[in-house]
Amino acid sequence: MNNLHILITGGASGIGLGVAETLGKKGARITISDISQENLEKGQAYLASVGIEARIEAADMSRVDDINAMVERLSDAPVDVVLNNAGLQYVAPLEEFPEDRWKLLIDVMLVGPAMLSRALMPSMRERGYGRIINLGSIHSLVASPYKSAYVAAKHGLIGFAKTVALETGDVDITANTICPSYVKTPLVEQQIAAQAKANNISEDEVIETIMLAPMPKKSFIDIEEIAETVAFLSSPAAKNITGQAITLDGGWTAR
Repeated sequence: MNNLHILITGGASGIGLGVAETLGKKGARITISDISQENLEKGQAYLASVGIEARIEAADMSRVDDINAMVERLSDAPVDVVLNNAGLQYVAPLEEFPEDRWKLLIDVMLVGPAMLSRALMPSMRERGYGRIINLGSIHSLVASPYKSAYVAAKHGLIGFAKTVALETGDVDITANTICPSYVKTPLVEQQIAAQAKANNISEDEVIETIMLAPMPKKSFIDIEEIAETVAFLSSPAAKNITGQAITLDGGWTAR
């Protein structure tokens, strides 16, 4: 990874921590951010156990002041690549969706990435290099019932990246959105339980008839697949890949 400094939000667990491990082993300098200092310290300890020294930065991605303060703290080590990965889920019919939860999902997964990217871009421009990578979802491209806030936020990331791509055409900065279908993470485990309850079916039926049914390959996406995609998009070889939705969906959207 040519000593690139990569900031990963939601990096204390799940996809974020897995990407940090893969890219750290490739030679990237890693900073993981999360809302929980305790979880960050656990993530940092895990990375240290596999030989990766990672910086940790606690920040609430729904708070612009937190985002700006984190970027200021990182001014001693300018960020080359940001992976906007922090996320959460809430499953409910729109009529029953709590207003505060709907707003929180949008703030964390759409407003937060925009404000973090905004704060990082001046330094990227000054140094003539930057990669803004959003961790979208298959739900950036298609919808599922009971996930209106999540689907709206993830769809929004694609439009956000396209706009940034147009605004950064004059410099070696790119903006893209990776769109994986289901990855077996704690967040997805929670979704399985919630979908089972919402649809009054077993968790095995949720996996077979809802999650994997649209995928010709019938398998969850591996975190390493996402990490390798991030590695490529971070490289100079990807300088003309910008404003794109990179889809890892086992053929879901080929139908």
